[in-house]
Amino acid sequence: MTRVSIFLIAVALIAGMVGYVARHPIEIRDWYDLNAIRDNQDGSYLLMNDLDSTTLGYEELASPTANQGKGWEPIGAFINQQADHGVLGFEGTFDGQGYEIRDLFINCPDESYVGFFLGVGQEGVIKDISMVNATVTGNAFVGTLAGWNHGAVRDSHSKGSVTGNYVAGGLVGLNDGTVSNSYSTASVTGNSSIGGLVGASFSGNVSNSYSTGSVTGNNCTGGLVGGSGGGGTVSNSYSISSVSGGSHVGGLVGWNLYGTVRTSYSTGSVTGSGNNVGGLVGSNIDLGTVNNSYSTGSVTGSGDNVGGLVGRNEGTVNNSYSIGSVTGSSYVGGLVGSNEVTVTNSFWDTETSGQATSAGGTGETTAQMKNIATFSGAGWNVTAVANPSTRNSSYIWNILTGQTYPFLSWQ
Repeated sequence: MTRVSIFLIAVALIAGMVGYVARHPIEIRDWYDLNAIRDNQDGSYLLMNDLDSTTLGYEELASPTANQGKGWEPIGAFINQQADHGVLGFEGTFDGQGYEIRDLFINCPDESYVGFFLGVGQEGVIKDISMVNATVTGNAFVGTLAGWNHGAVRDSHSKGSVTGNYVAGGLVGLNDGTVSNSYSTASVTGNSSIGGLVGASFSGNVSNSYSTGSVTGNNCTGGLVGGSGGGGTVSNSYSISSVSGGSHVGGLVGWNLYGTVRTSYSTGSVTGSGNNVGGLVGSNIDLGTVNNSYSTGSVTGSGDNVGGLVGRNEGTVNNSYSIGSVTGSSYVGGLVGSNEVTVTNSFWDTETSGQATSAGGTGETTAQMKNIATFSGAGWNVTAVANPSTRNSSYIWNILTGQTYPFLSWQ
């Protein structure tokens, strides 16, 4: 019996070791290793060093001459059933460990779901990776890291350029998962749902992230996210991107449909040739919510509904403010261009905006906008701090009364 017990224990240990080896992360050291991910999209991977144009396999797999001039072939697959969007995405874990994938080239102007990953599935996790000097072109659902994300992307960033017709972002094209602690400095150009970080986020969440690259589109163009909605959120995030578009153009979010934008801000200039142009959100509609957020960039619109914070509001705006200059054709306001629902406890600077009126909110002088009493009197969660480097995170808002406008304590 003793020998049998020892034998069974040994078998169990060996089985455990085999299982461990099978689950051990696969190391990525060159472009060939990277390309092999497509053969096992449920695996766990570790990037062990930077990859660039001098790394083994680049010319064959990721250069402008690879794949008959298309460059890198996005990892993923198209199937007809049992997959979101008809896409079978990466379902494993990819840990970049802070290393860079440089010089990625993709040129597929007639294709959809274009990026390093075609898609990231619900169980997929992409983290701690930098996409640097990437050049990515596609038709719809285009991003440097992923054309579509249904899983989790975190602690990642992109630099380079992205061009897409519909739903294009500096990091991710379409998001209905989570994007967190990430940023993009890539320039992004396209037609509809174009964003500095994410093209469109529906039922998805974007948090603790930012964008700085220029964003140029037509409809639904935003410094951080082109279009957001479906109950999703954009929180603790910001954009300093300059944004140019047609209609539904915002410094942070172009079009917010039944989504929430909270504790976020934008500082870049916003220009729209059409309707619904705002310093933070172009169109806030169908129960969309903007809470505890602000914008400081100039806003210029050639059409109707132009506002320092929101161009057109059919939702709720609470505890927010704007100070940027505002110019437009008609329905122009210091805070909101046109309003059909609710604006409460929100303000704009009548001096810096050049606007004495707004469809919602309260206009104040610059001195009043730097006085804590203006905001505490409206029920804001705000406290005075001693100097600009001091933060009191117990409050949503901090202010150096008499010196600064309110700022978010997480900034």
